Amino acid sequence: MIEVEHLNKVYGSTSAIEDVTFNVEKGEILGFLGPNGAGKTTTMRILTGYLPATSGTARIAGFDVHEDSLAVRQKIGYLPENPPLYPEMSVEGFLFFVARIKGVSAGDRKNKVQAAIERCNLTDKRHVLIRKLSKGYRQRVGIAQAIVHDPPAIILDEPTVGLDPRQIIDVRNLIKSLAGSHTIILSTHILPEVSMTCNRVAIINGGKVVAINTPENLMNELTGGSGYELEIEGEVTLAKQMLQNLPGINLVESIPMLGKNLETKIEQNRARIRVVSESGTEPGNTIVSALYQAGFGLYEMRQINATLEDVFLQLTREEKTEETQIENEEVNLGEAA
Repeated sequence: MIEVEHLNKVYGSTSAIEDVTFNVEKGEILGFLGPNGAGKTTTMRILTGYLPATSGTARIAGFDVHEDSLAVRQKIGYLPENPPLYPEMSVEGFLFFVARIKGVSAGDRKNKVQAAIERCNLTDKRHVLIRKLSKGYRQRVGIAQAIVHDPPAIILDEPTVGLDPRQIIDVRNLIKSLAGSHTIILSTHILPEVSMTCNRVAIINGGKVVAINTPENLMNELTGGSGYELEIEGEVTLAKQMLQNLPGINLVESIPMLGKNLETKIEQNRARIRVVSESGTEPGNTIVSALYQAGFGLYEMRQINATLEDVFLQLTREEKTEETQIENEEVNLGEAA
């Protein structure tokens, strides 16, 4: 449904995105992750026809974004980070207006608007002025305007930014309900959002796609998939060195001590350690034996699973300040336009 091949965008001598390649299958939700300035917004703007690419191709529903821009715009629904709303219009009036400018025929307009209102749970707010809506409801209206013409592809840029936990859950459930009948790219930096919503994840850093896979596969391949949290008594530096040399261990690091009895634990020379294991290994018994033989006290040991945050941090350790400047330049250009 969405095919991106070798996409590049250059500003002067500076590359904003480089050789970006990925695809999104019909009915799939792809999470598009990256730190600030990594190239997420640049890519989204190229896909929606807001910016031209320097080179490379992007196709949506078989239409080239550059060659068939108008056809592509009919096939996509777009929710930018700041929803394009008219605050003095009612919810229903605004959606009728959007349906009209998006080419929905007069005969279908009423049904399309009604379907978008129901799908976004806006029935009770249909006659309310948009300026009177909460942030969460405005986000719903933003999604409704993106789907009112029933496009096969939807691009959502930070759809839950600024929402409270309850509103985030509501918007997340709404996005999940759109999967299957719509193909979705969800650009965000909220990692739990991706784990709970997306079928696959593409991570971009420094303008390049550095990984693309399911969240589960990324966590298994890049972090080993599991590890252990230990609370030990003894010299923590010596314990970390010893554990790092054991077979099947990828990473050993200290983690903060928590709890009401923190001062007592410090006096007793106790510390917490996180141990990340290699993929396909279970070195728990080896860890216990090594600590016991070396005379360390072991007060707690529990197995933990790697998270998408671990993957994200591993793949995006180095950020380039000039990329942030590029994103800022794009915002300024957009405001000037």
